[in-house]
Amino acid sequence: MKKNIVTVGITENNYSASFNIGDGITVATGKTFDELKKEMKSAVEFHLECMREDGEHIPESLSGDYQLVYKFDPQSLLTHYNGIFTKAALEKLTGINQRQLQRYASGESKPRREQSEKIAKALHSLGEELCIVDL
Repeated sequence: MKKNIVTVGITENNYSASFNIGDGITVATGKTFDELKKEMKSAVEFHLECMREDGEHIPESLSGDYQLVYKFDPQSLLTHYNGIFTKAALEKLTGINQRQLQRYASGESKPRREQSEKIAKALHSLGEELCIVDL
């Protein structure tokens, strides 16, 4: 299955996302992340339908089975999971101190690429571990 990157952001009121398709951009918003994913899928399908009707070339990554992968910036990711992970838990997972994580979450500072990768790696590792746990 081909993966396509959707860029996600969070505002005070909702989630927003954008996705480049060929020469165009598809955008969507939603009050929740689940609603955003549903709206983006619908927007992409509509965009592809219009491209087909106009005889435009469909990118190979969107031909057949494809997957939309949602890429958060660090501030949006930390905001999205704010009620799930405490800064103390994230410090334990990532090794990044709580005060610095709060700066990233508030937008006061932006993490270097290495720090962003450290956060992503820690969360992916936790996700993989949770996928193999059974109760």
